[in-house]
Amino acid sequence: MKILLVLTSHGQLGDTGKPTGFWLEELAAPYYVFKDAGAELVLASPKGGQPPLDPKSDQPDAQTEATRRFRADREAMQALASTRPLASVNAQDVDAVFYPGGHGPLWDLAESADSRALIETLLAAGKPVAAVCHAPGVLRHVQAPDGAPLVRGKRVTGFTNGEEAAVGLTQVVPFLIEDMLKANGGRYSKGPDFQPYVVTDGLLVTGQNPASSAEGAKALLQVLQSAAATAR
Repeated sequence: MKILLVLTSHGQLGDTGKPTGFWLEELAAPYYVFKDAGAELVLASPKGGQPPLDPKSDQPDAQTEATRRFRADREAMQALASTRPLASVNAQDVDAVFYPGGHGPLWDLAESADSRALIETLLAAGKPVAAVCHAPGVLRHVQAPDGAPLVRGKRVTGFTNGEEAAVGLTQVVPFLIEDMLKANGGRYSKGPDFQPYVVTDGLLVTGQNPASSAEGAKALLQVLQSAAATAR
């Protein structure tokens, strides 16, 4: 079982002059859910190499058991420092993809032709796709085989308008996840702000916020296991 983790390469928070990137918990929690389940992991990003880390996710009040474990894990840190360029990844070589969030993906992965092609190819091959928090933004331009938005008619979630307002970035982000998913025809739902909430619809798994990262990873594993059982 080989799972691809796709991280942002975008490190600037709009025109604020402030840094952004990926959110550490949203990488660390899934990383160990997958690793502890025996999965082989591949890390990629649009530019390859070391992705930018949102410094707020590295502050003491944002740490979890998984983030501390990740920081102390030499192998994990090396994998993070040397992500593969996304364009070099062949969808045939992986069984699933998981997109951690952070605000960075709204600027690069949401507009990435490589990311869009990867998602469309994986789903066409019956392989699951998961994204948490701001990472459902990567679905913005992804299409179903009939050319309609992928999320049309699908049950989805992602960072809420209320959560974006709570972190004070409603006027900074290029688009709001909740609004985009609804505009594309998604059957959007949400739980309480900053509490775990995950939705699975077929091969698509989405999580609402950082607290949903581990549960989103577990849901992806369940889809993989179900697909494997069906194939037997």
